[in-house]
Amino acid sequence: MKSNQRLSDLKAMTPDQLQDELLKLKKEQFNLRFQRATGQLENTARVAQVRKDIARVKTIQRQKQAAEAAA
Repeated sequence: MKSNQRLSDLKAMTPDQLQDELLKLKKEQFNLRFQRATGQLENTARVAQVRKDIARVKTIQRQKQAAEAAA
C-alpha cells in the first residue's frame, strides 16, 4: 500500500481485500526487517510507514466486524 493511499480507499475494500492487503503489508514488513538486519535498508522511514499501514488495515477490519455484529 502506498503511504498516500486514502483512508476512504481502505474503507471501500471488502474484508477479503483487506485481508489480502494485510498479508501483503506483513510480507513487506518482513522484507524490510531483513534488509535492516543485513544493512541493505536505504529508506528507514518506510519501516514506520508499513507499521502504521498495518495498524490502519487492522483498525478498519475491526470496525467492519463490529458494525457487522451490531447489525
